[in-house]
Amino acid sequence: MTDEIWKRDEVESPCIKICVVHPEARICLGCYRSIDEIAAWSRMTPEARAVVMADLPARKGRLGQRRGGRAGRRTP
Repeated sequence: MTDEIWKRDEVESPCIKICVVHPEARICLGCYRSIDEIAAWSRMTPEARAVVMADLPARKGRLGQRRGGRAGRRTP
């Protein structure tokens, strides 16, 4: 069944389901969004989402290598 109402022209979430938040930067090491951006994502306009998406590659270099699973657990 096809429902035209649910077909939207939106920027998809960059979430990859590796949710580990960098303690100082407060940036998710999976998708590189800030905690505030993640919380507001569903309410953001497509233009605001596109701005965030464009900035994500630069954030990756500042935070280092992505880690998930047991390696993603950061120890103090």
